[in-house]
Amino acid sequence: MYIVDSTVVVPEEKAEELIEIYQNRSRSVDAWQGFRSFQLLQNDKKPGELTVHMEWDSKEDYMRWATSDEFKRIHELEKNYPDQELANIPPKVSRYKVVAQ
Repeated sequence: MYIVDSTVVVPEEKAEELIEIYQNRSRSVDAWQGFRSFQLLQNDKKPGELTVHMEWDSKEDYMRWATSDEFKRIHELEKNYPDQELANIPPKVSRYKVVAQ
């Protein structure tokens, strides 16, 4: 299994706005080969820290998604966020190979 976490830190007063964006996500990734799950996590002690947690069967499956036209299209939509401050906050991306369960 392969896990990708993408974390952003937003002003606490904007966290709910970003949560709503993800609650209404397109879900197109859900149909991709090797995709297992998506969760949006909110740090319990730092409400402005949000992490997109995705699980994949393999790194290769994730890379097919991350280099696809659909991935690029979805991430282009960020430029249309009503709040451009959110669109300009870069995520910290971490990738993990699961080595034990």
